[in-house]
Amino acid sequence: MSKKHFISLPVQLFLSAVIAWLLATLLPLPSNITQTTAFQLLMLTKTTYIGLLKMVVGAVVMFSLLQGITSLGSTLRLKTLGYKAILFYSFTSLIAIALGLGSSLALPAWPQLIDTASVSVGENVQLIDNTAASGGAIAEKLFNMALANPFSALTNTNLLAIVVFSLLFGVALLTSLPTKHPVFEVISGVNSALNRFVSGIIRFAPIAVFAIVFEFTATSGSAIFGQLAQFALLVFVLTLIHGGVVLPVIAKLATGIKFSTLFKALSAPMAMAFATSSSSATLPLSMQTAENELGVSQSASSMVLPLGAIMNMDGTALFEGVAAIFLAQLYGVDLGTSGLIMIFIMAMVSSIGAPGMPSGSMSGMQLVLLAAGIPLEAIAILLIIERPLDTFRTAVNVEGDIIAAYVVDKWQRS
Repeated sequence: MSKKHFISLPVQLFLSAVIAWLLATLLPLPSNITQTTAFQLLMLTKTTYIGLLKMVVGAVVMFSLLQGITSLGSTLRLKTLGYKAILFYSFTSLIAIALGLGSSLALPAWPQLIDTASVSVGENVQLIDNTAASGGAIAEKLFNMALANPFSALTNTNLLAIVVFSLLFGVALLTSLPTKHPVFEVISGVNSALNRFVSGIIRFAPIAVFAIVFEFTATSGSAIFGQLAQFALLVFVLTLIHGGVVLPVIAKLATGIKFSTLFKALSAPMAMAFATSSSSATLPLSMQTAENELGVSQSASSMVLPLGAIMNMDGTALFEGVAAIFLAQLYGVDLGTSGLIMIFIMAMVSSIGAPGMPSGSMSGMQLVLLAAGIPLEAIAILLIIERPLDTFRTAVNVEGDIIAAYVVDKWQRS
């Protein structure tokens, strides 16, 4: 292993947070620390990092969704099998998001640790007025935002309009072009380049994490670490409930399979998903397990499981819902009814085309945060603990893929 890769990014993020906390706690900081030149220069690094993310978020959302939709081409052309798989994945994702949002809202609110007056979601970001509580008013605002010129939406970071245009345009491409058309290759290439660009930006995350944790600790104390620990525990418990109770019960009700048989078959691919944090890397083992251990037909396995690696991200959707509530309360953002609706919608659509790789959910998390009016800099806070949590939710994602293949195959044969 090369020396430059000896310290992994998760370790760098953790060390940056700890060092920032120690310095802010032990150094004799002046009362007007926020007015000093050194502090403002440190905050400039955070501003630069967040600015780079804002620079690409619109394009990332558009091309990731286009890639996700156009990748469904061969599956959709199988009609019945593809539709049943998509229906199952949508159903379990809805349950995961509802579980995350419902549990977060039912628990006592996390205390606000930072004044939202000192941060911004961006001058051009289009948000919903969260004071509108009536269903008609919310629906009108949603439609006004969604049905906008796509170029204007990119300029103003109107994420809902970008999502709607991408979904509709992706479907139009699917229905009008052959499977191997060069346009799909262009979309795939641009999406890969954007993912590489975002990955490069994320490499500077330790600096942003240092600045943000130092700011939190210097202005609000060290409570941020306790809140992060509680958040991580909540995500872990909810992910365990979804993977250990919800999905197996759905499999039992739909097929009658015994829990012992199901968990025995799932153990190997879930362990690999846990170790690699990549549903794509686990795909060959998932297909082998579905066919050899559960008796899923090769046609169902070869279609449903690759589709799941693209769009079935139950653990990710749950994480994004809980994270949005946590960060909104941390920053004192009043979500209101419309804000919760936006989180629900964006957590759902951001799972389509999310990269099946470690920390792939962070691009979707940008979409959720900006749509709900939560400062984008909050992503740096999540990065401190995101990687360990990613292992658990990836295992649940893979579990959902295999269960979906088993259920859909049973439906096909019945």
